[in-house]
Amino acid sequence: MATTPKPVILIVRDGWGRNPNPEHDEFNAVKLANTPCNDRLLQEYPWTTIHTSGEDVGLPEGTMGNSEVGHQNLGAGRVVDQESVRISKAIRSGDFFDNQALVKGVQRAGKNDRWVHILGIASDAGVHGLMTHLYACVELCSKLGHNKVALHMFTDGRDTGPYTGIEYIRQIEARLSEIGVGKVVSISGRYYAMDRDNRWERVKRAYDMLTGRAADLPAFDTATAAMQNYYDNPTNDSQNGDEFVEPRYVGADWKETRIADGDTVIFYNYRGDRPREIIRSFVMDPFQGHVKPSPDTGEKGFDRGPRIDAHWVTMTAYEEELNSMVSVAYPKPPKMNNIGGDYLAQKGLRQFRCAETEKFPHVTFFFNDYRDQPFEGEGREMPQSPQVGTYDLKPEMSAAEVLDVVLKRISADDCEDFILVNFANGDMVGHTGKLSAAIKACETVDSCVERIVAATLERGGKLIVTADHGNSEQMWDPRNESAHTAHTLYDVDCIIVDPDRRGDASGSMDTASTALRSGGRLADVFPTALKLMGLDKPPEMTGEPLV
Repeated sequence: MATTPKPVILIVRDGWGRNPNPEHDEFNAVKLANTPCNDRLLQEYPWTTIHTSGEDVGLPEGTMGNSEVGHQNLGAGRVVDQESVRISKAIRSGDFFDNQALVKGVQRAGKNDRWVHILGIASDAGVHGLMTHLYACVELCSKLGHNKVALHMFTDGRDTGPYTGIEYIRQIEARLSEIGVGKVVSISGRYYAMDRDNRWERVKRAYDMLTGRAADLPAFDTATAAMQNYYDNPTNDSQNGDEFVEPRYVGADWKETRIADGDTVIFYNYRGDRPREIIRSFVMDPFQGHVKPSPDTGEKGFDRGPRIDAHWVTMTAYEEELNSMVSVAYPKPPKMNNIGGDYLAQKGLRQFRCAETEKFPHVTFFFNDYRDQPFEGEGREMPQSPQVGTYDLKPEMSAAEVLDVVLKRISADDCEDFILVNFANGDMVGHTGKLSAAIKACETVDSCVERIVAATLERGGKLIVTADHGNSEQMWDPRNESAHTAHTLYDVDCIIVDPDRRGDASGSMDTASTALRSGGRLADVFPTALKLMGLDKPPEMTGEPLV
């Protein structure tokens, strides 16, 4: 049995990319930050850049990567075709309009003369959903002769520009006019409707909007008027873009278009982490008078009242626990064999995963190819993310707590053979568009990485320091003259911190080492880790070691 007594640590500096444009230096938080550890690693160890977007991670060409896709590719050791591509192909071929979960859902509402509600992200960023998928759902209703179609739109502002939502709403209304079916009946920022951090007080506001329990919400004649009103009257200085649009109704008949018994609800997002909480609010049994949240949150939740008897259809399988309570249009493909965690378990090796709440699903569920349960010998720990409105208010987030957990594992007598750690700061703070906060976020991560590197090398281990995608390296959009809050298409660094390879270093922070293979991508990272561990990669892993 292969063994490795010295740990290999994979550090994911989330949202830490390499911006090649010198004209962006003044708003490049990665470059502006004081990062002595990063500077030293680039000079003393071999490094290269790897691709994290488009076809290199199984997305359409030109589509920015994201944390779900990035961690799935990292864990699989191969390029993983994403669900967005699969659904788009079905729409183009026409197979989408024969999908029985969707067809039966619409027919069920039609039989009872009830509403079909369509929920999802109102943006074309391609991170959580696509507007073409929204339009296909509306077209399906039209083809089936169902005209009672209500759209509840969740504005973006994180993976898009912070004030682009009104234009997306205009595009949606124009397309609805062309199709001749459907109307936008409510709008909420994703901050409320797509929370993933058990902020149930936010979820409640979206739930109350969708069900009509919040009778005091403002109602507007048009969806664009609803958007413009929020732009003119934001919540506060920190919450003033599409992400934070406070729930609101559209249309004088808003009471008739709330989710109620007998309705069908279609959630067209294909990414699963952010729809979970709002769907749990609707479909799960009550728990001590509260909505039952995920198993690890105890009694947190809110009193949602009697459960509404609506039929739910989700575009993909969002969570194993929910699958029996909803109809899934596109179930997950068969689980991949010999992904990273699985392969280590088969070899009898132990592994550990750590990230704060915001990124914990990524180092577990997504890294393990949508498996909720850990592999044999896989330990996990999740420090709680700070309870603040936006992370620019605390750019350190819970990095110190993550650091403490990882240092304890590295120094433990029973230290694992492989440790995966994610630092969320560069991404989560980058999404706020606040440059000074993003600089602090990068500095925080750098100081944590420095201590992990020192502890690992002291134990005789090795590290790979990389990222899943970029973000903080561009905090301003010069073309639109506004904050840049989205991910980028830029490559990310991949540093091999191995004392035996110090001679391969380029000695430069700007010139990659010729000793490492160029043109790599996220799928190559785990095969690289296996090589550092002295293991051959399994045949299913099509990624190749960078060393």
